[in-house]
Amino acid sequence: MPQAKYSHEAKLKVVRGFLEDGMTHKDSAAQIGANKSDSQKWVYLYQEHGESGLVSSNEQYSGQARASVIEYMYANSMSVRKTAAKFGITSPATVQRWKAIYDREGREALLKENRGRKLGTKMPKGTRRPKRATTLISKEAEKALIAENQRLKMENAYLKKLNALVQERIRRENGKK
Repeated sequence: MPQAKYSHEAKLKVVRGFLEDGMTHKDSAAQIGANKSDSQKWVYLYQEHGESGLVSSNEQYSGQARASVIEYMYANSMSVRKTAAKFGITSPATVQRWKAIYDREGREALLKENRGRKLGTKMPKGTRRPKRATTLISKEAEKALIAENQRLKMENAYLKKLNALVQERIRRENGKK
């Protein structure tokens, strides 16, 4: 589902409702049909950058800038949302995506400038995204995995039964005293 776009005035109304009128994030966002997280994001942006922080931009960030944002976030123990606001990034999801790449693949992965298609380019008509490759295993390996799974299920059932018997024995012994 595409993300709703809100005018600058609508965002400002939400921010002022929270900061000036003492409304909750949820109530201030409800004025324009937005949600609580939108209100939180806009308030952080406003607090860091004033009204200009509420203006959406499609700015591209260099690999060095992406890495610096994530390293700043870690060094200052900041949340993704507050980090996005600090750097004027209107979508915390962008910072979250950078963080995931940084955590999974390291700093160098953020420095790569060739991630995905370049902005403004489209896939040729009639082409589709390639499907993910499926891992194929040999029949012998599959049989071995099935056998191991069955063995583990039996072992688990045995241990559960043994535990139940031990508990019953303890219960009986405590009842006789």
